[in-house]
Amino acid sequence: GTIYEGRGYEVQAVWAKHSIQSLAYAFIEKPRPGRFHPEKALALGVPKGPLWSTLQRGIEVTLPDGRTIKPLDVMEPPRPGRKIVYSGDTRPSEKIANLAKNADVLIHEATLSDELAEKAEEEGHSTPSEAAQVALKANVKLLVLTHISARYADPRVLLEQAKKIFPNTYLPNDLETIEVPLPK
Repeated sequence: GTIYEGRGYEVQAVWAKHSIQSLAYAFIEKPRPGRFHPEKALALGVPKGPLWSTLQRGIEVTLPDGRTIKPLDVMEPPRPGRKIVYSGDTRPSEKIANLAKNADVLIHEATLSDELAEKAEEEGHSTPSEAAQVALKANVKLLVLTHISARYADPRVLLEQAKKIFPNTYLPNDLETIEVPLPK
């Protein structure tokens, strides 16, 4: 559930499936106001000034002639914020799939290759294919693999395993940042 709600965003958490207590987190931006159209405001007789600001804050205004102007009369609908989910150490989980539903990015561990699926299960970790299945089920836009075992000199083999199931998968370098554009 929600563990923090602040200005413009909230953080949700669920228990992950691991050998010790571990949490998965969703960082969710609140919707942003739609674009304001000054030409529409002027055409409706809303004078430039404080009434424009009131409309942009989502509050309807009443004009001197008694007409009520609603924010959606002069603004586009609210624009969704971004949603980023981080699994932490985990086995594939229905809870994480639900948490990641329609996320822009799911950062999911893929510690061991598909060939070591039994070992991954024993140790409370995931394989690339399992992470990809979670991403597919959750309908995320991008899957980012993390927590790759140091046993892999070339971890791209894990990337390829995930891409067979979820093509939009990425394997970042250590300390790399990923740009998550605002939804239109």
